[in-house]
Amino acid sequence: MLRLAPAGARTIVDMSYARHFLDFQGSAIPRAMQKLVVTRLSPNFREAVTLLGDCPVPLPGDGDLLVRNRFVGVNASDINYSAGRYDPSMKTPFDLGFEGVGEVVALGLSASARFSVGQAVAYMAPGSFAEYTVVPASIAAPVPAVRPEYLTLLVSGATAYISLRELGGLAEGQKVLVTAAAGGTGQFAVQLAKKAKCHVIGTCSSEEKCAFLRSIGCDRPINYNAEHVGTVLKQEYPKGVDVVYESVGGATFDTAVDALAVKGRLIVIGFISGYQSPTGLSPVKAGTLPARLLRKSASVRGFFLNHHLSQHAAAVAELLRMCARGELACAVDLGGLSAEGSFVGLPAVFRAVDYMYTGRNTGKVVVELPAPASSKL
Repeated sequence: MLRLAPAGARTIVDMSYARHFLDFQGSAIPRAMQKLVVTRLSPNFREAVTLLGDCPVPLPGDGDLLVRNRFVGVNASDINYSAGRYDPSMKTPFDLGFEGVGEVVALGLSASARFSVGQAVAYMAPGSFAEYTVVPASIAAPVPAVRPEYLTLLVSGATAYISLRELGGLAEGQKVLVTAAAGGTGQFAVQLAKKAKCHVIGTCSSEEKCAFLRSIGCDRPINYNAEHVGTVLKQEYPKGVDVVYESVGGATFDTAVDALAVKGRLIVIGFISGYQSPTGLSPVKAGTLPARLLRKSASVRGFFLNHHLSQHAAAVAELLRMCARGELACAVDLGGLSAEGSFVGLPAVFRAVDYMYTGRNTGKVVVELPAPASSKL
């Protein structure tokens, strides 16, 4: 038999196991939704991406959750994805967005062993720039509430946690330089290095961000618009720094290489300064790099989170525990100080990307997707 549904909502066949996927809590799953889709490969996000307004809401499979997204994270690498740089074989159109936090509104029979309708979850999976996303239950993380702070841990926090643990070799008393330290992932690199009892230097673009960095334990914030980073490092750290957590690229990368101590380690987690260019790169002094590393027995290592997914769940679980114990600040920037106001609704993703690329954010850039007025969850 058919279960009657409110006008405009989906009608679903009522079978013996229907309670595991039907929406019995009155959240009124609609037939259609909005989502962002890459329709043209380009590093210009506004040219590459189209907001579609009449897409069918997907149905979860046996091991899946249907998540109504309430907060979605904006990452510098969204532009790399829209430009097709991660997988050149991808053909348009395709969905984008890497992470979301929301509530389960429907789920498959197998997924019901661990999750239930109305439960708050966080996830890292493609296609989060949508009102609803199907997420494999195996990669979803239960969270205490639908809050944007939990979103910061999925990509930004996990990148810092795993890369510093695997490649940083942090030890008490070592000096750690974090570039773009007041950004989404930089904030976690600062705090995790401090937890390892290191001395932390962080670069940022304003005095307000310097104040934020001090509040999370950064020993020496450097406002690069007021001080020359290379000069500060040479004068105050003449023996160099032991670890660099680098996400800017270009001239900042070269400065960081020059600042390495003997046996120093530079971890490249990104190079945002070049993402909007046709090549995706900012020029560096690559020709002299071997000699610069050799004379210090130093190293440069790249870190791409997708190559460490086997460690992702454990990393997020530990970060959640640290948050619960009050040991980790998870700064979120919802655009409240932007000229056009807070980032609310999928159309605001375009503004949020622009906002991040002009360096105005403090913490993780997040867009809120309000719950429908008819929702009872």
